[in-house]
Amino acid sequence: MSSLAQRLAAEAVGTAFLLMAVVGSGIAAQRLSPGDVGLQLFENAVATAFALMALIWAFGPISGAHFNPAVTLADVVLKGRPVSEGIAYVVAQVVGGIGGTVLANLMFSLEPVVWSTKERGGSGQWLGEVIATLGLLMVIFLIPRSRGAVIAVAVGAYIGAAYFFTSSTSFANPAVTVSRMFSDTFAGIQPASAPLFIVMQLVGAALAIGLVWFLVGRQRD
Repeated sequence: MSSLAQRLAAEAVGTAFLLMAVVGSGIAAQRLSPGDVGLQLFENAVATAFALMALIWAFGPISGAHFNPAVTLADVVLKGRPVSEGIAYVVAQVVGGIGGTVLANLMFSLEPVVWSTKERGGSGQWLGEVIATLGLLMVIFLIPRSRGAVIAVAVGAYIGAAYFFTSSTSFANPAVTVSRMFSDTFAGIQPASAPLFIVMQLVGAALAIGLVWFLVGRQRD
């Protein structure tokens, strides 16, 4: 079993690469397909989905490849991960995500940090975040962990689809939400919009925990 330091490093690095995929592909999409927002979103979704699959395959055996405080919260409640370890995971995810966003900005010759001015909100998008997070956690926790390769594909496929079927484009991740404040590009979210997105993600996580608990119990392998 990997040490805690190894697991935290995996969570930080994995989340950093996830944000490089999200933010970097958003910047590239804006430049490759100016004026076509639908195509930009498609390019962003495909890059994110495939990167997420690869990252889960790579880091899953080390840390579980959460890359998401909502997943870690559910793991603490459903699988009995220690609370102190869960908190450490969340810190690693947020730090890694911000680092990944800064690196994405730098790769495309932008300033390392530019606060996003992209307003996101309204009841429809807040509901979208509840649905996006609920669905993501159901996919992760209802598929047996013994089928790790299937989980990687399922999570990538779900996120790629949820970019389009949710009104919010499926952030579904508090660490991703915080990190995307640091880039004023296609994937950004202004700081004033982030808190309610995170609240809705936590609501979705709570609903998912209750549903998974009801359907299969706490310790399904």
